[in-house]
Amino acid sequence: MFLENTVNPKEQFGWIEVICGSMFSGKTEELIRRLKRAQFAKQKVEIFKPQVDKRYHDKMVVSHDSNEISSTPVPTAAAIRVLAEKCDVVGIDEAQFFDDEIVAVCNELANKGIRVLVAGLDMDFKGNPFGPMPALMATAEYVTKVHAICTRSGNLANYSFRKATSDDLVLLGETDAYEPLSRGAYYKAMLREKVKEMNVNAEEVKKINKGNNNA
Repeated sequence: MFLENTVNPKEQFGWIEVICGSMFSGKTEELIRRLKRAQFAKQKVEIFKPQVDKRYHDKMVVSHDSNEISSTPVPTAAAIRVLAEKCDVVGIDEAQFFDDEIVAVCNELANKGIRVLVAGLDMDFKGNPFGPMPALMATAEYVTKVHAICTRSGNLANYSFRKATSDDLVLLGETDAYEPLSRGAYYKAMLREKVKEMNVNAEEVKKINKGNNNA
């Protein structure tokens, strides 16, 4: 369970909260919930997202359930350092798409007394730790891992299986491109992909050999 930190006026340091999980797990939903609570408490809040994320809106952070909150798109993590001055709370969505400097930026903000809320994918579509997220999780005071529901087994899902045929690490998409899967379902799906690839390669070899024999 996540318990919001109480503010000690004698302690001039903030902290970092990381919300992580797979696609469709409610990361952004939880980020927006915490940020709106801070706004309701009349705290000065600034929200940032990577400039590349334009799936729902150019400037709004929007959850899959259509909840939204105004944000500032930035090209690099360094821009957050400049724009987050004199804030009580800073929110950062899709942190996995930022460069590695995001880790230093978040820690600098926390050391200045700012509460830093970060949401992002903890693993890429290959099941590997995603970008700066592992380092952010390691340095954060609080880490909340949320889960989706596996579309194939109904179990808790923590993997983002890519249905689209692309090997690009960064591929923005929704249910047309990604599917949340449990460990078992993800393992079976990846195994089928490998078998499919092996069959394709075998067919290519046959065609090459047949061409050589006819030459």
